[in-house]
Amino acid sequence: MKKFAIILSGCGVYDGSEIHESTMAMLAIKKHGCDYELFAPEKMQYDVINHLTGQPSDENRNVLVEAARIGRGEVKDLKNLKASDFDILLIPGGFGAAKNLSTYAIDGANMQVDKELERVILEFNNAKKPIGAMCIAPVIIAKVIPGVLVTIGQDLKTAEDIKALGANHKNTNKAEIAIDEKNKVATTPCYMLSSTIADIYDGAYNLISSLLNMV
Repeated sequence: MKKFAIILSGCGVYDGSEIHESTMAMLAIKKHGCDYELFAPEKMQYDVINHLTGQPSDENRNVLVEAARIGRGEVKDLKNLKASDFDILLIPGGFGAAKNLSTYAIDGANMQVDKELERVILEFNNAKKPIGAMCIAPVIIAKVIPGVLVTIGQDLKTAEDIKALGANHKNTNKAEIAIDEKNKVATTPCYMLSSTIADIYDGAYNLISSLLNMV
């Protein structure tokens, strides 16, 4: 049984992990007869957004604590994640990937990546273990792995930022996968396009299949 390490960035599309993407990824992993563990950084969120109004809130929330909402309490501190314990790494999207796991939402192509996450990505990459990313999360992979091929769908601005990071971008449609065989990286656009939850599941399922084929 292959085991995935899934990295969450909170809970909720506007300030954490996109819940549909995270859940559909977990379901797809189980449908493939595999297992997973969830991780998140123990840090405060960049901001908190009222998901009903879309407006900023004056609350302070912890990324690890919020990620536990998706994991039903089963989530571990990212600093304890070791590539040697897993077969595949997966990062769902949501603005948390661009705010809490990196500074892409603030700094664009001048972004920085959370140091523990950067360590983990490099560990998997150096061990030649597959890495998957969904929605906006591929920009993180583009920052950490030089020359990698990823997709965020068809958003021209983000694609240009990916190229500015020294990576390559492939335009894709709903549920399609961009595969970098050399670096063992697979990515899918999810809600970077006008997708339905059914499209998200199809993309997650295809992504998990592609990642397993690289093991």
